[in-house]
Amino acid sequence: MLCARRLGSLGAGVAALRPGRAGRCSHGARGRARGVSTSWSPVGAAFNVKPQGHRLDLFGERGGLFGVPELCAPEGFRIAQEEALRKTEQLVERVCSIPPGMQTVLIFDELSDALCRVADLADFVKIAHPEPSFRMAAEEACRSIGTMVEKLNTNVELYQSLQKLLADKKLVESLDAETRRVAELFMFDFEISGIHLDEEKRRRAVDLNVEILDLSSTFLMGANFPNKIEKRLLPEHISRSFARDGEHVVIDGLHAEAPDDLVREAAYKIFLYPNVGQLKCLEQLLSSRDLLAKLVGYSTFSHRALQGTIAQNPETVMQFLEKLSDKLSQRTIKDFEMMRGMKMKLNPQNSELMPWDPPYYSGVIRAERYNIEPSLYCPFFSLGACMEGLNILFNKLLGISLYAEQPAKGEVWSEDVRKLAVVHDSEGLLGYIYCDFFQRAGKPHQDCHFTIRGGRLKADGDYQLPVVVLMLSLPHSSRNSPTLLTPGMMENLFHEMGHAMHSMLGRTRYQHVTGTRCPTDFAEVPSILMEYFSSDYRVINQFARHYQTGQRLPRHMVSRLCESKKVCAAADMQLQVFYATLDQIYHGRHPLRKSTTDILKETQEQFYGLPYVPNTAWQLRFSHLVGYGAKYYSYLMSRAVASMVWKECFLQDPFNRAAGERYRREMLAHGGGKEPMLMVQGMLQKCPSIDDFVGALVSDLDLDFETFLMDSE
Repeated sequence: MLCARRLGSLGAGVAALRPGRAGRCSHGARGRARGVSTSWSPVGAAFNVKPQGHRLDLFGERGGLFGVPELCAPEGFRIAQEEALRKTEQLVERVCSIPPGMQTVLIFDELSDALCRVADLADFVKIAHPEPSFRMAAEEACRSIGTMVEKLNTNVELYQSLQKLLADKKLVESLDAETRRVAELFMFDFEISGIHLDEEKRRRAVDLNVEILDLSSTFLMGANFPNKIEKRLLPEHISRSFARDGEHVVIDGLHAEAPDDLVREAAYKIFLYPNVGQLKCLEQLLSSRDLLAKLVGYSTFSHRALQGTIAQNPETVMQFLEKLSDKLSQRTIKDFEMMRGMKMKLNPQNSELMPWDPPYYSGVIRAERYNIEPSLYCPFFSLGACMEGLNILFNKLLGISLYAEQPAKGEVWSEDVRKLAVVHDSEGLLGYIYCDFFQRAGKPHQDCHFTIRGGRLKADGDYQLPVVVLMLSLPHSSRNSPTLLTPGMMENLFHEMGHAMHSMLGRTRYQHVTGTRCPTDFAEVPSILMEYFSSDYRVINQFARHYQTGQRLPRHMVSRLCESKKVCAAADMQLQVFYATLDQIYHGRHPLRKSTTDILKETQEQFYGLPYVPNTAWQLRFSHLVGYGAKYYSYLMSRAVASMVWKECFLQDPFNRAAGERYRREMLAHGGGKEPMLMVQGMLQKCPSIDDFVGALVSDLDLDFETFLMDSE
């Protein structure tokens, strides 16, 4: 019923949606950070100067968050949730009393919207608002709405109102494709909660759902919890590299970039040392998921999780991963040999390549071969320049412009949050993006997209405009310069803006499938596609200008940057294959034939190639097992689709308006209202095979020899 989520980059290693007030677009933002001699467009200028808006005033009168009048104070969440619950009860009564038909689906969606409008907003506020009182009120709203969702998912009369519609073949055939799909998605939500079961089994399904939520929360906490060791057990020069707590050393991560091999080794062995409680928690989580899947009619949790995705089932996922692994094998071996050679060169006494080595030595090789020191690039990537680049790209591809708009007092939660109106050349205002880009105390260090309000066609014929937040962790501007981004930060900005455009352009009739509310292996396609644009010289050349001199970023520097990403990229991809395979096995047939650690060891040796380290349990730090259970492969699948779309539609001309319009029409416009493979087929004008997906990923690893030759001239 409720489908709130936030989207972020999956990333590698141990480690992610929904009312704004329409105001006048500010087309005349002016000003310049000290030292800037380049003239910027309004949107560029808006991000290269400190905001001139209202400072947060805890005592003066203010409007509500996101323009919601009730949310001018924390108590507003109680008012909002009570109104949502009151409306929910009315809608439930209404849908249960009318004959089945299209109106049934419309009311279900209105019901979902009433809950999501509070829950999704609260889901963001509870982690991002700087005031504890707002966070606590939002947390309480999430709990209250969550309780209502549980009640609705087990409301037999509500379920039967939808069942009557879907059981009537004539009625179903009279529905348009999007309405039919939304009805089926609501039914799927019911059935995975066990509502079609007898009363005893239904109670068991509810209990298992609660148990899984609790175990997930416990596992996530444990995955990030630091390990301690007595400092006397480590050599002094090693222990100095870590934080101290009295007589103990605290290891809070893998320290993968540390130049000292022994520091990385110590961090790896201590941080990944198995915790008995965490091990038991994981085993119970996997077992409970399996029991729930079987209870509601699936042979494994993976079969349940993959219904409706591009892959459709775990057999297809494993075929994809095994074929990709075979194609990567020789390239991965070469990457490991290259890293081993670098390790031997820097540390001849200990040249065996170990699992804690690849991030560091691949970085050393990249730096030595391509000289891509971030400080050389940062002056060309001021935040304003990057935003101007996005504005130019969206305008040329989609006829969309971004306008900085002055938020009302109390509309934003921090004075450095910017508000963007997204405006189409002929369609007008499409929605709002709130840009929460800067670091602050207590703010999570993660790059995410949140839907605050989903788009939908309202009963009066107006369109409910989508509202989203993009959260990044960028440094603030200084006295002498605007915020300057590293190439990696610039790519992340483009990635998250891909999610935002998906939300703005997913003009669905139903908010249940708006924008990024779609299967995980499709949801990342628009964001990953934006990474290809961010690496193309023709795109970068439109905006990358030195913040002081206005000089454009030289082409050979862009070439070096792009080629450096391919250094040891096969080994990086192989690591993702290993993680995705492990995820599939854990969520496959139960009972598991071995312990989770033995499965890790076996899978690592088969699908990665570097030796398992005794007395370590990396799976206990694999936090994505919670949010991406049985779907961690989605990053690779989405990248394969994005690669094919890029090569076949935009490689020749990244500003091709016809291709951009087709991309909107075939992929972005439908949100989750159309089967993902049908959207991919519509865009590529063919049905891609597993071999096509694998080929796209592997071809991305090839060096661009034309670029290489140009760079060496």
